[in-house]
Amino acid sequence: MVEEQVLPVRGMGEDGLADSLPQMSQTDVMRLLLSEDDERSQEEPEVAASIGEQMLHMDIPLLPKSVRTRIRDVCSRVSSRNAIIVGGGIGHLSAWLFDLWCPEGVEDGDQSENRPGTLTIIEPGGRFGVIIDRLIRRYQSDSWARVVSMNWQEVFAESKSSIASNIALPESALDSLLKMPVDLIVIDLPEEERIEAAISAFELVSPGGLVLVLEPTVPTGDVGDVGEGGPTPAQSKVQSFNQWIELVKMVNQTHTLGFAELSGGSLVALLKSQ
Repeated sequence: MVEEQVLPVRGMGEDGLADSLPQMSQTDVMRLLLSEDDERSQEEPEVAASIGEQMLHMDIPLLPKSVRTRIRDVCSRVSSRNAIIVGGGIGHLSAWLFDLWCPEGVEDGDQSENRPGTLTIIEPGGRFGVIIDRLIRRYQSDSWARVVSMNWQEVFAESKSSIASNIALPESALDSLLKMPVDLIVIDLPEEERIEAAISAFELVSPGGLVLVLEPTVPTGDVGDVGEGGPTPAQSKVQSFNQWIELVKMVNQTHTLGFAELSGGSLVALLKSQ
């Protein structure tokens, strides 16, 4: 259960995503954030559909459509200063969000719905990064969106180091790899990387900020004891899932947690307290 509290109402530019929502309990905030937008089309955007076909030919797993559409719906409801997509791939989920933020006929997304001030797409694969850069230019978004060809944990470590070494400065004044403060992080990574990324993303996101991630699957079966050679892949999955459980417990106790049960899995929203 999410503890019933009332969120303050202030300007989005001052204190984070939670402030852009109506005054209501945290439970109601999560229900609103994660609900389906019945007035929005559930059809795959044209550019995203083309990318999805390429992924199928390349045997690259796709985030379930139900999850992609719900992430799009959530992002349409929040006003972010600085947003991050962790795991750009060849731009499938990014294309969904660009279609939201840069609708056809709107130059550079200036009048688009809750477009973030900046968007950073983290994709360590250099070739994939080039594809995403083309996608950014396809949507004429290079003035506010960019791709960083680095591993997420490297980006996280560098960002935390920058914050720690400039503790006297406000986050908005930091000269760091990421524009600060970060108030929206969407994670689109393979399951074996997803939990570690969610933990670090929640640490990095600013108070009032939101992390969206697909819940990992529950390990099944007896994996035995860890031997001298280290954990097996099955044992590593159990250890990783235990870390996920600890994250969920921590967020539920001191922050706000929400789940959307979808046909392709559960989308989880982690909202950091002010």
